[in-house]
Amino acid sequence: MKELVIDLEAERKEIRKRYRALLRACKPTLQRGDKQMIRKAFDMALESHKDMRRKSGEPYIYHPIAVAQIAAEEIGLGTTSIVCALLHDVVEDTDITLEDIERDFGKKVTRIIDGLTKISGIFDPNSSMQAENFRKMLLTLADDVRVILIKLADRLHNMRTMDFMPRDKQLKIASETSYLYAPLAHRLGLYAIKSELEDLSMKYTDPDTYKFIAKKLNEKKAERERFIQNFVEPIKEILNEQGIRASVFGRPKSIYSIWNKMRKKSIPFEEVYDLFAIRVIIDSDPENEKADCWKAYSIVTDLYRPNPDRLRDWVSSPKANGYESLHTTVMGPKGQWVEVQIRTVRMNEIAEKGFAAHWKYKESNSDSGLDQWIQKVREILSNPEPNAMDFLDDFKMNLFSDEIFIFTPKGALIQLPHNATALDFAFEIHSDLGASCIGAKVNHKLVPLSHNLQNGDQVEIITSSKQTPKEDWLNFVVTAKAKSKIKSALKEEKRRVAEDGKEILERKLKSIKITYNTENINKLTAHFKFPSSQDLFYNVAKGEIDIKNLKEFAANEKNAGQQNGQQFNSHISGLVEKINKKDYETLLIGDDLQKIDYTLSPCCNPIPGDDVFGFITVNDGIKIHRTNCPNAAKLMANYGYRIVKAKWTSQKELAFLTGLHIVGIDDVGLVNKITKVISDDFKVNIRSIMISSNDGIFEGSIMIFVNDTAHLETLIRHLKQIKGITGITRFDSA
Repeated sequence: MKELVIDLEAERKEIRKRYRALLRACKPTLQRGDKQMIRKAFDMALESHKDMRRKSGEPYIYHPIAVAQIAAEEIGLGTTSIVCALLHDVVEDTDITLEDIERDFGKKVTRIIDGLTKISGIFDPNSSMQAENFRKMLLTLADDVRVILIKLADRLHNMRTMDFMPRDKQLKIASETSYLYAPLAHRLGLYAIKSELEDLSMKYTDPDTYKFIAKKLNEKKAERERFIQNFVEPIKEILNEQGIRASVFGRPKSIYSIWNKMRKKSIPFEEVYDLFAIRVIIDSDPENEKADCWKAYSIVTDLYRPNPDRLRDWVSSPKANGYESLHTTVMGPKGQWVEVQIRTVRMNEIAEKGFAAHWKYKESNSDSGLDQWIQKVREILSNPEPNAMDFLDDFKMNLFSDEIFIFTPKGALIQLPHNATALDFAFEIHSDLGASCIGAKVNHKLVPLSHNLQNGDQVEIITSSKQTPKEDWLNFVVTAKAKSKIKSALKEEKRRVAEDGKEILERKLKSIKITYNTENINKLTAHFKFPSSQDLFYNVAKGEIDIKNLKEFAANEKNAGQQNGQQFNSHISGLVEKINKKDYETLLIGDDLQKIDYTLSPCCNPIPGDDVFGFITVNDGIKIHRTNCPNAAKLMANYGYRIVKAKWTSQKELAFLTGLHIVGIDDVGLVNKITKVISDDFKVNIRSIMISSNDGIFEGSIMIFVNDTAHLETLIRHLKQIKGITGITRFDSA
């Protein structure tokens, strides 16, 4: 292997250059003594990371400098955050302790760095390390939001420099980013960072689509720029004439948001019209902001006809993360819809820099939404879910992008996430009100608990002292607060029932001469496949397990089946033993890529040629998912340690089930032509076909068996040549 030659002098120069660039980025916020403090932190980081290198071979110190630079330039944070960013890895990766940090930099810096330092120690293998780390970070969020902001800067730099990582690590980090960090950046109002994180995640989880859209965007760049110029010129002229100081420009939409639109509407790239948004940013005095925005709105809509359903007014009612802007969609000169966003310089800074800009404009009242959100995070943390995974999912529920505004009977305004129900509203007012809620009146009309609320509804809650929370409530509440309160009430109820079940079980075991002890209870729990002994007691109390089942267990015990006591880890090693049942398998699994028994996951129906990974389940062996499967991000973000590599070999003996959604203009014999191409020309078996025709438009879903992605793509190409077919998309599950 070629020896890596390192020019230390050149590296030292580069480090000095990067440090000077960092100081330039900090200049706007520097106070007296700050420069020395940053220098001290830089020297400590440089010294403690001096022998470390990144995967790319670069000196490790490049990373903390880059994170500090992002914190200063792109988030707009001050000196304390810069110091913490420079030192964010020293406690975790070097000999420096939190006591050393506190001695040199004080308590505040220490607390933030402690929040940034991952938890070390022994874990229950079924819990998730990432989820625990995330929970720890959130506990510090309630004290100091800078922990999260520096963590986002750290994640952004890692995502930008992930090319040298092994593929499985790339997938895990990218999934975690799209599942947690991008929604978090959105919630904190950091739109530019949120978009970049989503794009970078997609670059690794779905590289083909990413490259395809990037290439398409590049091809049409000049044409798009011409269109934007012609569109904004008349707006600029009239704004000038009216004496409104403003800059007007076009901004391309992110690759991820374009792909999302293609996926949601099942349309090809060519049919996504709003590939960019036009921004009008007005330089306005604080007292005239609202009036100036509406003045600019009337200028834009006088020039171009607006779509009346697409006006979003976040100037009168800002979003919960403080975002203020007027959005409208207008018909451009070439007959295509164009999104126009109108806001002031202050609003724009808050939109771009989120939380950090709020401190700058602290006197404005728009940060109360953020304070309310932090209050909600504190509430979730004060009622901690013992299972970090459930906690994480509940927290994710609270990262909503869209809010609705609901009025109480007295006219107070309550903010709830989109799709919230009457029951969510009840829990939002008070947990006791939620627990005893039996119905609601929405705009004076009686509705059930599961009624979805609309923006501007007035809601009155009806309660009964006999009501208690029910299991099915969890199916329709969406707020984290309601979910956690219902779960804790149900747990309490379950615990009470389980206590009775424990006594019943003891009596029943005695009657069939089985000793009631911990070992036998554990064996019973494993035998009936319950996650815990409490579930066993609960089911006994409910009558789900009776004396007949217990006698069967006793008979099994005599045959001494030792399978049940196996731990998850031995379960994994059992799976990884070579199994020769299927000699024709086309998938290799694990780091050493051997043939292992597996099942294909029905949520995304992978076929050979798809980019896939294996997920070790507790009861069903290894399941294979596509890397762009709707559930992949969650699995990789939360259970990275249960992901194994998987790679197709090129045998073609097997057929795999996949679905095609076909849209077209109805024509005589169209179905016949489609089935002819599939069955006769390609010799492909059709499992099911559903066709509907409505006012001359034809729509169909076909489940077919194919060998691999190349086979599928050729089939799609041939089907598209049939006259009348306008679009074909693959769908994941039956």
